[in-house]
Amino acid sequence: MPSHFSGKIPMSEFVHSSVHNRTGTIILNRPKALNSLSLDMVRALTASLQDWRDDAGVDAVVIRSSSPKAFCAGGDIRFFHDAGRVSPQGGSALLEDFFTEEYALNHLIHFYPKPYIALMDGVVMGGGMGVAQGGPACRVRIVTERTRMAMPEVNIGLFPDVGGSYFLSRAPGQLGQYLGVTGMTIGAADALYVGLADYFVPEAHMEALAALIDTTEGSGLRAAIDAFAAPFRATVGASKLEAERAIIDRHFAAFSVGAILDSLAADEGAFAQAARKAMLTRSPLMMAVTQELVRRGAALDVADCLRMERTLVRHNFEHGEVLEGVRALVIDKDNAPRWSPATQAEVTDEMIARFFQPVWPAWAHPLRHLS
Repeated sequence: MPSHFSGKIPMSEFVHSSVHNRTGTIILNRPKALNSLSLDMVRALTASLQDWRDDAGVDAVVIRSSSPKAFCAGGDIRFFHDAGRVSPQGGSALLEDFFTEEYALNHLIHFYPKPYIALMDGVVMGGGMGVAQGGPACRVRIVTERTRMAMPEVNIGLFPDVGGSYFLSRAPGQLGQYLGVTGMTIGAADALYVGLADYFVPEAHMEALAALIDTTEGSGLRAAIDAFAAPFRATVGASKLEAERAIIDRHFAAFSVGAILDSLAADEGAFAQAARKAMLTRSPLMMAVTQELVRRGAALDVADCLRMERTLVRHNFEHGEVLEGVRALVIDKDNAPRWSPATQAEVTDEMIARFFQPVWPAWAHPLRHLS
């Protein structure tokens, strides 16, 4: 990790960290921006988790939001736009630092040695997924009926990063391709079915859950949450993705995004047509890159997935697709992005392959130390 992490937790206006009853608690507190992650927030999160990782007085970690509207809506895309326009290559030192340190944080969370409990209430998208999707040994991911989960990056000309190539590629069947290529939003039942959440707790019981966390020692917290949430699993309702699984697997197994669109066009069902309609608004190039990213991610470990994504980020900002996407949706708000290329028919295999070409020698990759 970068040398500025000295063990002392940096002060952050938007990240509040404390220890109580042998549990480290992190509260994301940037409600006006739906807790969108800034570089300072990434650094504060990393410092807290590094300090607690080897602290014998901390047995578990809880991360939550100060607002019921959002756990975390992703990275600060206005910052991406402003920093990405600094140079003709579409990058700046701060932008480089952000993605390098964010992905290192995602790796730290995935391999955390203590229970890592994420209260994914409200909006959970993009970078918010990265700080919620811990590894199998540590994760306790809780959703509510307010949860709105997505990896919607193709909508702004990016791709599912923060480990998306890893966790989407491990979803059942073609569900990871569907979520990545369409950028569609799902709720609690779908999150549980796909394997992106572990527990459902109704909104009306979140205060009781908070009280349980506050009064239970960290060493017993995982078991206490398991017992608390057990009665609610049957109340979450049916998963739409489960009901549409055969349709998703059939269409999204196609060899290219163009073939997926053709397959969906031949299906008059409402689900297929909704997916196609959404895809026609997304970046054609980044949908194709996402399809290849998820395919490659299935054969890689977490560290190599994050290194691959870090390479793609550099190529993306040099190409400028995300800058145009953010301009259209957030800056000018004309909702008319000028994608390059403009149509799926114009996307070539060479364009896709270019995004996966190494940017650095292996020994100089900014995430070379991840293992």
